Amino acid sequence: MVAIKAVAHFSIPVSDIARSTRFYTEIVGCKHLSTVPRGDMAFLDATATCLILVKRDPPINPVLDERGGVHHAFAIAHDEYETALDHLRAYGVEISFKEDRQGGVLNGRRAYFHDPDGTVLEFIDLTSYAGSGS
Repeated sequence: MVAIKAVAHFSIPVSDIARSTRFYTEIVGCKHLSTVPRGDMAFLDATATCLILVKRDPPINPVLDERGGVHHAFAIAHDEYETALDHLRAYGVEISFKEDRQGGVLNGRRAYFHDPDGTVLEFIDLTSYAGSGS
């Protein structure tokens, strides 16, 4: 078996690089690293994991998923979770679903919302992960 060290990067399709870069930096909390000269890819840092925004023609997500079946989750510090949700609301981002899931692989309070293209994102107050320490 291959022994991976970490997730190096993941990509999210977007219809407007500048708009999505603003969303992922100002609202989600990523740090902008670079946008390629041709303007069709932006590299962001999501706490030591690279998130790449890749330009694609709209519609990106023609059918919105409200419960986060396919999504990207960002862990939020326990004492900053409610503040993070207030931050979303302050930017007019609707929280489409909230729950506190316990007894599974990834446990904690979570809230789902959408980026400007309808990609489902999650803020999670990650209290435990079954994969840690294994």
